[in-house]
Amino acid sequence: MSPLNTNDLHRIFEKLDLNGDGLVSLDELSWLLGRIGLHNTSLDELKLLVGKPSLDRLDFLFFYDAILKQNMGDDQCEAGEENDDLESDLAKAFEVYDLNGDGVISWEELQSVLSQLGFWSEHCGGDCRSMIKRYDTNSDGVLDFEEFKNMMLITNP
Repeated sequence: MSPLNTNDLHRIFEKLDLNGDGLVSLDELSWLLGRIGLHNTSLDELKLLVGKPSLDRLDFLFFYDAILKQNMGDDQCEAGEENDDLESDLAKAFEVYDLNGDGVISWEELQSVLSQLGFWSEHCGGDCRSMIKRYDTNSDGVLDFEEFKNMMLITNP
């Protein structure tokens, strides 16, 4: 998992805070964690982990930092295990973007997920068609898993 900057985290927090009360509930946090493939915990387990029923903006930043350190802190893994973990993480991320489960990511799916996470909007977002086209090496208009991996690992198509 690559680190997000503070502005990205603030945008995600704002998108999760649906009622605008300055708090993210455990339900909202659980939804986010499930969408990005990070956590398969129950709400009770999440409440024990977090220690409160909701997170304010600062708590959310600290929670993200703890999750990031936990996921990046396993430096004892062998290289093969790290590659397996990376492949597994990429497969989970691919599933998040492949909304209809057809094994490919369309520009509409990419735009939908980026919008949900607060990374795309009409007034400031880039063209998702162009993003797909850049890494669509077989020119079928969608990204398969290998093309998605190339995009995520920022290798040239």
